[in-house]
Amino acid sequence: MKKQPFQLVLSVVIMLAMLLSACSQATNSPSSPSPATQSSQPTSTTAAAQPASSGKKSSSGFDCPVPQNKFEVTSKELNLFVWTEYIPQDMIDCFEAIYGIKVNKDEYSANEEMYAKLSAGGSAYDLVQPTDYIVSLMIRQNLIQKLDKTKLPIMSNFDSNYLNLSFDPGNDYTLPYQAGTDAIVYNADKVANPPTSWQDLWKPEYAGKMVFLDDSRAVIGFTLLTLGFDVNTKDPSQLDQAKTKLAELVKNVKLFDSDSPKTALIAGDVDLGMTWTGEAVLAQREKPSIKYVYPSEGAIIWQDNWAIPASASHLDAAYAWLNYTMQGDLFWLMLKEFPYTNPNKAALDYAQSAQPDLYKQYIDSPITNTPSDILKKGHRIDDVGDATPLYDKIWTEVKGN
Repeated sequence: MKKQPFQLVLSVVIMLAMLLSACSQATNSPSSPSPATQSSQPTSTTAAAQPASSGKKSSSGFDCPVPQNKFEVTSKELNLFVWTEYIPQDMIDCFEAIYGIKVNKDEYSANEEMYAKLSAGGSAYDLVQPTDYIVSLMIRQNLIQKLDKTKLPIMSNFDSNYLNLSFDPGNDYTLPYQAGTDAIVYNADKVANPPTSWQDLWKPEYAGKMVFLDDSRAVIGFTLLTLGFDVNTKDPSQLDQAKTKLAELVKNVKLFDSDSPKTALIAGDVDLGMTWTGEAVLAQREKPSIKYVYPSEGAIIWQDNWAIPASASHLDAAYAWLNYTMQGDLFWLMLKEFPYTNPNKAALDYAQSAQPDLYKQYIDSPITNTPSDILKKGHRIDDVGDATPLYDKIWTEVKGN
């Protein structure tokens, strides 16, 4: 029935009053925070950049993000065999808290150590971290298994520049972890005439003041470069020349250390040497006078990777680990604790938004963000196949003298 004018006006007034009341309640009532704003981690981050909190914390108080891809897991433990000082404890704590899985971690300081243990059999490891050149050998000898990519949605996180490399075409066996270079490091407060080439390391003035990585392929490799040879040569004559020259250098090296070469530099026990990207950055944070130099002959470039041993018995836990720890809102921790070159684009994108100071420090550093011309001039160490025993013999004999 048609309303009379007074009734119509009254109805309109009532409706407007109800609408204004509803708007007032919506404005003044506390709304439930979205998952992206629940993190209690102190940061200058905008709400949109915050990770979705799981409500669980690591032993340090780090707010563990929820898994972006949650897996059903029945395993109760996960056994890692990894490089020393290479996984943030917060990652381990968060994985254990989220999945209720105990993480057991053994460490190694050389690819050859890891390879020897796996090839001897009897190990119960579920994940290892081989560097590029040893991957090819492990594939040939069936020491690692093909990845089930249907269980790796995390693959989309990686920068394509770190995928489909020669040591594992198609990434059938490995996922990128971190990358970097081997180059020269020195303390500018102590070294009056800084080295600019690998060849300079033979100068008598540096004798007894150097720390080197305990890395046979890298050290033999840069010695080969000083002779004008390829870092992956299989020529016995060239390798013999490198052996003779390297024997002269080894006498001048105070310390071989692949566990923590930065320690001796920071303490002032040595003044220079050769080391990895991340160790140089961490040393520089402690002592700004530490400098990193790309030698004129070219740096050694490398990439470490995740791989699953053929005998792994906790596959569900291994895939859960890979997907969770390498999601962007967790893997960004590497920029803070182990600042190598990060192949994980999602982690860099997250850091750019949520940790801008840390991201800027990373992206502005020519150590972590290696210049393109340095990469082009660099040398990647490859599997040398049947010549491997020659390299092993050189290293054993030279270091044994």
